[in-house]
Amino acid sequence: MAEKSVSTDSLAMEAAKEYKGRKFRVAIVGCGGVAQMHMTALRQLPEVEVVAGVDIRADRITAFQETWGVTKLYKDWKKMLKEVEPDGVSVCTPNGVHAAPSIDAAKAGCHVICEKPMAMNPAECERMIAASKKAGRKFTIGFQYRYHPNTQFLKRARDHGEFGDIMFVKCQALRRRGIPNWGVFGQKKLQGGGPMIDIGVHVLEMAHYFMGSPKPIAASGNVWTYMGNKPSKVVSHWPNWDYKTYTVEDLAIGQIRFTNGALLQIEASFVAHIEKDVWNFSFLGTKGGGQWDPPMVFSDHHDTMLNTSPYYVGSQSGFQELFVLKLRNWVDGCMKNALLEAPGEAGLAVQKMLDGVYRSATAGREVTIR
Repeated sequence: MAEKSVSTDSLAMEAAKEYKGRKFRVAIVGCGGVAQMHMTALRQLPEVEVVAGVDIRADRITAFQETWGVTKLYKDWKKMLKEVEPDGVSVCTPNGVHAAPSIDAAKAGCHVICEKPMAMNPAECERMIAASKKAGRKFTIGFQYRYHPNTQFLKRARDHGEFGDIMFVKCQALRRRGIPNWGVFGQKKLQGGGPMIDIGVHVLEMAHYFMGSPKPIAASGNVWTYMGNKPSKVVSHWPNWDYKTYTVEDLAIGQIRFTNGALLQIEASFVAHIEKDVWNFSFLGTKGGGQWDPPMVFSDHHDTMLNTSPYYVGSQSGFQELFVLKLRNWVDGCMKNALLEAPGEAGLAVQKMLDGVYRSATAGREVTIR
């Protein structure tokens, strides 16, 4: 299916319109930090009503009720699905608990949006996709950065042939010191990995989307742990992480090969000895190149090498604003059959790349992606 660019400003304006009619009833599974982002965004969509919340922790259930006024609260999503019968389910659990509620929700006849990364491995992703397809329900992944105006600008330029064939993309999601000191981000059995699967996934997904979503065929990479599993006295924004349960990598470097001959390199770290945090991708094409932040295009025109910067690409670039855009697209897909910008197949492709880097690091060689 052909991809279509998103007008981020127009999507945000749609949210402000008054809605009359039957509302789209949504349940939240996992009431932690990211659920608060979902709730803030969903409250800006007048056709949506959040009707239930699910979490295994009583304190989160209580806080969810007090903050948002949701009264139907459960510890078991299966019981919630049976009693509430929502139209859609937003899965905001840790990575290791993405697949099960997504599959159960689809089987119960619900549309699903699942936070990134899609799951723990490609096999889980395939079961999630299959369940939604069998039920005839919409399924999308919470990849908000493909809605960012910088991404949309570069994608429009690529669609118009500005860059020719994309040969190489370099992705960087690097923190100088940013190991999460909350949640279970340091526990591999619950998250599947560290910075590669947690923050690298964002830059990887938007770069792959920009490239036109070529099919990955091989991966190589390595991972290192050198700081997160030790106590630290270094002053930082997020001190006192749980180093005793830290089993993920600090730094991951990977390279992906695609069927069209293109290469993508990705660097992701929670703790890198660099000047400052980096969140970017750059690329080289046969007719031009560019970068995401600040958005720029490097090309030749009128026998002159030009560096081009856009005057304006759109205003919806804040993290919370991107959540509104991705949830708006999901709701429109469910209610109006609009094209989903981040369908399950996109999540599967990204998961295969993440999985490939981790498998290569374990094997010590390049691995095949099927």
